[in-house]
Amino acid sequence: MIQRLERQFAGRTLSLEVGRMAKLAQGSCLVQYGDTVILCAVTVRDDPTHLPFFPLTIEYREKSYAAGKIPGGFFKREGRPGEKEILSARQIDRPIRPLFPEGFMHETQVACFILSADQENDADVLALIGASVALNMSKVPFNTPVASVRVGRIKDTWLINPTFQQLVYSDVDIVVAGSADALTMVEGASIEVSEEEILEGLQVAHEAIKELCALQAELISGLTVPDMAWSPVEPDADLRAKVEGMAGVKVAEALNLSDKQERNQAMATVTEDVIATLIDEDDAYADHKRDIGEILRSIEKKTMRRQILEKGERADGRGLDDIRAITSEVGVLPRTHGSALFTRGQTQALAVVTLGTSRDEQRIDSIDSREEVTKSFMLHYNFPPFSVGEARPFRGTSRREIGHGNLAERAVQPMLPAYDEFPYTIRIVSDVLESNGSSSMATVCGSSLALMDAGVPIKSPIAGVAMGLIKEGDDVAILTDILGLEDALGDMDFKVAGTRDGVTSIQMDIKIQGLKVEILQEALQRAKKGRIHILDLMDQVLSEPRTDLSQYAPRIVSIQINPEKIGEIIGPKGKTIRAIQEESGAQIDIDDSGLVKIAAVSGEAGLRAREMIEAIVKDPEVGRIYEGPVKNVTTFGAFIEIMPGTEGLCHISELQEARTERTEDVLNKGDITKVKLLSIDEKGRLRLSRKAALAEEAAASADGAAE
Repeated sequence: MIQRLERQFAGRTLSLEVGRMAKLAQGSCLVQYGDTVILCAVTVRDDPTHLPFFPLTIEYREKSYAAGKIPGGFFKREGRPGEKEILSARQIDRPIRPLFPEGFMHETQVACFILSADQENDADVLALIGASVALNMSKVPFNTPVASVRVGRIKDTWLINPTFQQLVYSDVDIVVAGSADALTMVEGASIEVSEEEILEGLQVAHEAIKELCALQAELISGLTVPDMAWSPVEPDADLRAKVEGMAGVKVAEALNLSDKQERNQAMATVTEDVIATLIDEDDAYADHKRDIGEILRSIEKKTMRRQILEKGERADGRGLDDIRAITSEVGVLPRTHGSALFTRGQTQALAVVTLGTSRDEQRIDSIDSREEVTKSFMLHYNFPPFSVGEARPFRGTSRREIGHGNLAERAVQPMLPAYDEFPYTIRIVSDVLESNGSSSMATVCGSSLALMDAGVPIKSPIAGVAMGLIKEGDDVAILTDILGLEDALGDMDFKVAGTRDGVTSIQMDIKIQGLKVEILQEALQRAKKGRIHILDLMDQVLSEPRTDLSQYAPRIVSIQINPEKIGEIIGPKGKTIRAIQEESGAQIDIDDSGLVKIAAVSGEAGLRAREMIEAIVKDPEVGRIYEGPVKNVTTFGAFIEIMPGTEGLCHISELQEARTERTEDVLNKGDITKVKLLSIDEKGRLRLSRKAALAEEAAASADGAAE
């Protein structure tokens, strides 16, 4: 049975439909907002998997036909998901994963296909609505409607789901997800917006989320099916009691070792001892090694959480608000354009800046835009296995790496200079060399220092800190600068980056049903305190951008020319511009507006290229002396090119003081000579004089000798 519900939401028509498409899936929903259409389908396996984690997969795929496009490149079909698709899939995964019941291990897949894109409304926030409807009406044990909205702000007015055009003028771009009762995810960027204003935006977003959850409940009323039969995958209760009795004290001792490697090694030793003891007692325990490991992990989790809530003590001995020791270094690599090594505890990021020209910009073919868009700033985050002391194969870029890089990129971007003021393509690479919590925020700090080391005139330094949470009933502990252990075993990973004046990037993930705004308010205030502390330490190393670029970085100068002169600079089949580049050693880019960008490592090369271009585009000036080749000789004089493509006649009477019988007696084709521009007639013809140029030079030489 087809059921459809339409409502006005944030000024546009929102339509939710079930029962028409993808009916063999366990649940499906078609969402339309404006002319953007998304199909979400949910499937689940009947049997639990053998994996030690809940195998939930979110696939968010954009169809080129959605925007009336054919995929570019050699293969004319959609390939692997792009960055936008991966980031959108993560935005769906993170708010719904905590809402599945504990111990549910049946492989579950949510597929979201973008079928139509109106290039006004972003499909990412709509996909979570469709996924929620599909999950709630299916046999999957998921019974909490969730939704997400994008919140923006223009001139102090909050907007829900602003269009792409409106976002250009917005100082906030944050995606907020949650249920009717609480928030489950926050991710986005802003331009130095205060914590109080961020909180106000979250509250506005939650009111809209409540409205969307109510719409879902109305749609699926009477359409839901009973939950599938399943039972939690968990170790035997007797085995749990035995392991807890054997290892409780040892786990507590291992947990309080401040060094990550020592702590991991101690936990490995405890695991080995417990397994060996149990096998000595009964060989049957050899088949339960994985269960024993899970029990020990749960003991570690309970011990850590109890210790923090009851004693206020963390695994490495810090207080709840303490930040680990920080060291920063800049200029660590001699031939790069800018570099920094940022270390916080056992988390370390090497950030390197490379400056390029417009030819280095990233070109993106997106269904959200009618034309190909370009990107002049990129931040790439890498997480090699050795950063956590592991030996794993090096694969392609992971979804996590793309997500962390995007978070750091959005944190830094608002502080970059305007492209017109600093016409460089900027690429930052952050290689995480050590990781024990919050490597993305270390990337933000390292990137800020590397940019200043490179001489990029950023508006303010940027830093970031990750906040954690331990919540048991009404007992709540907020942690500043969390360890990897506190991230893995805690309830929240709340990253906040920004300057002294405000927030530039924010991301919150939780592992519980949701958070009240009051907890977020306190976390934001503590994050601000931690961020200011980190900025104070960074300022001691480098507090503002260097005044000069690296000697190895390209120098870019821009000049504006009349667009009608572009063809003259390029020349026939690019002959002129190639000649300028070869002679000067500079790289030249020209856009349709007539903006010419000249890039060269050597300042002299850039100056020479600029002079050559200005000589081409500048109009001839009467009274000025020019030097150029003789293009042709006649019985009445010589035609001389004083500027590329601009010739004038030097009459035979103007070749020299003495009488000239034949033009060839003074000048021949190909000779280089100096001439003075005497006049330009109404038809644009130039009258030149070699005689006047020689006389003027002779007079100047005489004056110089007299002095």
